[in-house]
Amino acid sequence: MNNTLIVFYSLFGNTENLALEIAIQTGGALRELIPDKNYSFDYNTACKEVRNQISRGFSSKLISGNESIQDYQTIFIGSPNWLKTLAPPVLGFLRAHDFTGKTVIPFCTHGGGGFGQIENDITRECSKSIILPGIAVNGTVAPEEVANWLEKIGYEL
Repeated sequence: MNNTLIVFYSLFGNTENLALEIAIQTGGALRELIPDKNYSFDYNTACKEVRNQISRGFSSKLISGNESIQDYQTIFIGSPNWLKTLAPPVLGFLRAHDFTGKTVIPFCTHGGGGFGQIENDITRECSKSIILPGIAVNGTVAPEEVANWLEKIGYEL
């Protein structure tokens, strides 16, 4: 069994596309995080909802994707960059699990803000794990970009 897990939250599909490419190239299991309350599909309304949640340090409860991570040693964690930080469903996932001794690899999609504070936020929540450098993608993900990143960080099947 491949002991790699790719966990992600995606509202508009961008982070999902990156997660799918990582899963294809690593052979890891894919797990989508689904919060108990959906965000609006209207961009401006979703931004207001998210801004309110992030300002309160809110972490979403999940109805799917929160299963055990015990059987996985390497966990890729993906989020859109929302206001320079993690989407609340991803924060909820991080707070629900013990990552001690696991290798955690962040990835994100963004509209120009790069990682923002996402890598720092993951490092804070997973303080007893090994954190490898992540990838931040603006726009369409290129398979060769993912392959080059995986090689650079020394990921091996």
